[in-house]
Amino acid sequence: MRFPLLSFCFLLPLFASLAPQLRAETAPDPSAKWEKEIAAFEAKDQENPPPKGGIVFVGSSSIRKWTTLAEDFPHHQVLNRGFGGSQLIDSVHFADRIVLPYEPRMVVLYAGSNDIHAGKSPGQVFADFRAFVEKIHAKLPKTEIAYISNAGNPSRWAEVEQVKAANAMIESYIQGKDGLKFINVFPRMLGSDGLPRPEIFVADRLHMNAAGYKIWTEIVGPFLPAPDR
Repeated sequence: MRFPLLSFCFLLPLFASLAPQLRAETAPDPSAKWEKEIAAFEAKDQENPPPKGGIVFVGSSSIRKWTTLAEDFPHHQVLNRGFGGSQLIDSVHFADRIVLPYEPRMVVLYAGSNDIHAGKSPGQVFADFRAFVEKIHAKLPKTEIAYISNAGNPSRWAEVEQVKAANAMIESYIQGKDGLKFINVFPRMLGSDGLPRPEIFVADRLHMNAAGYKIWTEIVGPFLPAPDR
């Protein structure tokens, strides 16, 4: 009667050591939830293939909701490939499907705020940004990458120090490097009191309204390459 108990006690540490591996093998791909949106982009491309050599805007909901991109930059060939709620690593994961095929001369990226809100460290946001740069430049070394700084907003103001830290790491990495640009929208989105300007956000206090996108257009515009039309 003692042997089965001893055998179980002997095997218990083995099961414990295998548990993390089993969890990793069975855990769903965190980017799988975006498959429907990415497939929709691809279907749209098949119906109406976008020209190559333009400017691809990619990232989270602040990009996806920038529905006036073509109007705001009428002299550039722009393509919106933002998917709301995504994290920076999701743009890395799907770059070979929603960035690389277009062979853009510039990629404008906004992502990282959702990462911090989900509990990732500024260092992880920075690491994922580097992974994005490396993935793009491995295939398209001449493509410029412009990073829009993470912005403060009223609903997540408690996370502002992490946002600032991530911005600082990315800006420091970009400085002096050919093909990389840092677009700092953070200061213009604050009022004289140093807090986010409530009038540039919609009711959720997270996403911008037309006034907010007007500010972004003014800031981003000078960083874009020469007009192509």
